[in-house]
Amino acid sequence: MNFGPRGRAVVDWRAQEGFEGNPNGATMKKDNKSDKSSFLARAGFIIAMAAVFAALVAALCTRYGIWNFRTGLAVFRWAAYGAIAGTALSLLGLAASVRIVIQRGFLLALMGVVIGGFIVGTALHWNKVAHSVPRIHDITTDTQDPPKFVEILRLLKTADNSPVYGGKKMAAMQHKAYPGIVPLVLEIPPDRAFDRALRTARSMGWQIIDDNKAAGRIEATATTFWFGFMDDIVIRIRADGSGSRVDVRSESRVGVSDLGKNAERIAKFLAAMKE
Repeated sequence: MNFGPRGRAVVDWRAQEGFEGNPNGATMKKDNKSDKSSFLARAGFIIAMAAVFAALVAALCTRYGIWNFRTGLAVFRWAAYGAIAGTALSLLGLAASVRIVIQRGFLLALMGVVIGGFIVGTALHWNKVAHSVPRIHDITTDTQDPPKFVEILRLLKTADNSPVYGGKKMAAMQHKAYPGIVPLVLEIPPDRAFDRALRTARSMGWQIIDDNKAAGRIEATATTFWFGFMDDIVIRIRADGSGSRVDVRSESRVGVSDLGKNAERIAKFLAAMKE
């Protein structure tokens, strides 16, 4: 406020509007920055939560057969894109909140980064695995004479993948990628090996479809956690000298690549059988 030539108070409009170093103007500018960071934080958090919701919908609708697995994967892919956007906005909001030393929006921004980062990290991990394993979905310890599905065939009428083994090409890809998937030889008779194999399969949470001790064959199904993909397993026990030989085959019902899940499943089963 200034005084004119006749002693009247004259309001300096520039100071009133926050110009020329007026503290009120600095506060207004700070509030604008605060509102901007808060908006970024809210937007990032909302988008990140929407991405999580879309990812859950993709998984659950696929698991319960509401839509085809390809649709589920497509929805998850877009959820990952949304998570990237949400994470980016949350990071901007987080940076702005820290830069202007305020708390408003900081927590939302941090939550957006964590939530969005989880979805992005999951998608990147799956993408990395997909590019590190061969595009096959049928793994067995015996590629020359793979164990055959029998009782489980009635469940495969709507499966995309054939229960017939893929032959030499698939065998070559498997041997190159998973050289450790080989038959297990035990120094116990086949009947005891069968009982051990059945206990092991049950302990791994597989659904036993058939256990035929006379034929030395166990058939089971495993369901993946996230999308509920179903993989079929057949275990074959044969005499090998005074002991027994255990062969396993695990095949995915859908998809070209199993992301290494079948080989991992067989390896875990055989390791448990040795204990």
